[in-house]
Amino acid sequence: MNARIRIFVYGDVQGVFFRSNSVSEANGLGLSGWVRNRSDGSVEIVAEGEKEKLEELLSWCRKGPGAARVDEVKYGWEKPAGEFSGFSARPTV
Repeated sequence: MNARIRIFVYGDVQGVFFRSNSVSEANGLGLSGWVRNRSDGSVEIVAEGEKEKLEELLSWCRKGPGAARVDEVKYGWEKPAGEFSGFSARPTV
């Protein structure tokens, strides 16, 4: 079953390789989508794939890479659009 999730991660999550580790994690789970830093200091992730794999990504986001400090994670489920061909990092918005 395909699903889509949008995740916002807050804390000390920029400049600690959160984006690059997110790409590795998502690719390892077979997900598609993107990750980007936001101007407010958070990280945003949009991912599509099997719901179980998306839940694994969400669980990983609650910890992040070793240098990160995750204070809060907000997320929502969305209708999958099938618009991504892989998972990549995007520029900051």
